Amino acid sequence: MDMEVPEKQTSSYRYWVRETTADAAPLPVPKKLSDDDVSKQPSQNSIGSVWNKAGTWEEKNLSKWATARIKELLTSVGSLEFSSGKAEVTDVSRCTGDAFLVTVRNKKRVGYTYEITIDVKGEWLVGDEKKKLKGHLDIAEFSYGELDELEVTVKIDEGKDLQQEDKLSVSQDLKSFVQPIREKLMQFEQELKER
Repeated sequence: MDMEVPEKQTSSYRYWVRETTADAAPLPVPKKLSDDDVSKQPSQNSIGSVWNKAGTWEEKNLSKWATARIKELLTSVGSLEFSSGKAEVTDVSRCTGDAFLVTVRNKKRVGYTYEITIDVKGEWLVGDEKKKLKGHLDIAEFSYGELDELEVTVKIDEGKDLQQEDKLSVSQDLKSFVQPIREKLMQFEQELKER
C-alpha cells in the first residue's frame, strides 16, 4: 500500500519580529542622555516620596509629631475667668491616638483619631470662701473633620465637700474650655494638612 505524504503548507501568517525585511524600519539605537538633556526634561510634580513618582498609595505615620504638637497646643490654652472664679490648663496627661498622611493618586489626604485628658486647676468662690480645685477634662475619641461635635466630660478631683449645685456650676465653667480647645485643634488640623 502506498501512502501519500501530504505536502507541507507554508503559513500565510508571518511574525514580524522574527523576520525583518528591507522595507522595515531600522531598529532603535540607544543614546546616552547628557546632563543638559536631562535638565531639559519636564519635571513631574509628584507628591510624596521620590520613589513614588506615579503618586500611587503611600502612607506616612505622623503620630509622634501629632502627639507632641497636640500637647504643645493644648497646654498653651492658658487660663479662663468665670463669674465665680478662674481656671487654667496645667497639663495634657493623656494624649493617645494616631495621625497619618496618605498619598493616593497624587493627592494628599490626612487623618487622625485621638483621645485626650487635660488637667486643670482653679479657684472658685463657693459661698463666702475661695476654694482651690483640681480636675480634668476628658475628650473621648475625636477625628479629622469632627471638631464641631467635640464633647468634654468634666471630672472634679477635690470636690468631695462641695454641694451638688456648686459642682455643677464649676463643671459648667470648665466646659467653657471647649471653644479654646477646639480652636487649638483646628490649628493642629491646618498644620497637619500642610505637612
